[in-house]
Amino acid sequence: MIKGIVIVVLLINLLILTGLTFMGASSGSEKEGLKMIKLEPKQSFYDLKVVALNTTQIINMLDYKGKKILIVNVASECGYTYQYEDLQKLSIRYRDSLVVIGFPCNQFGGQEPGTNVQIDSFCRKNYAVTFPLTTKVDVKGENQHPVYSWLTQKILNGVGDFEVKWNFNKFLISEKGELIGYYSSKVKPFDMELVAAIESK
Repeated sequence: MIKGIVIVVLLINLLILTGLTFMGASSGSEKEGLKMIKLEPKQSFYDLKVVALNTTQIINMLDYKGKKILIVNVASECGYTYQYEDLQKLSIRYRDSLVVIGFPCNQFGGQEPGTNVQIDSFCRKNYAVTFPLTTKVDVKGENQHPVYSWLTQKILNGVGDFEVKWNFNKFLISEKGELIGYYSSKVKPFDMELVAAIESK
């Protein structure tokens, strides 16, 4: 009788131990699976459009497929406004492989207060800008433009969450419409890191 009880207890313990081992293996497998998950963008960059500064044209990102795109939130009265000069030079030097697009924004220190006409005149007169400029937009907040929603939200771009902290932040898009770089205002257009990313194949 006692021998039978001992056998039953041993069998129960064996079953419990086997179950725990299986659960542990299953849990480990699930963790490995999570590591392998890659977040796919919820929206293609090439679906995005924005009104041009002259408000009579639309800048369609699909038109630039096959080239890198450098997106910069610009302002006319900022300590970094001088970067317009090198952004123009950059757009000319790499015109066969890169498009620079400036997004005027008045959300940082009220440093882009002018109208579209005034912004256009300022850029042409002072920096001879020929690269595309958009109408004035919000790059953050509840009225954030869809282009910047894509640039700053991992759920949309599949890469990461980013914050536009000041004028002349920069985002670099690959020839395939993938987000490949984010650069602070202090990173100048001809910074070695940015140039290397532009020239990379």
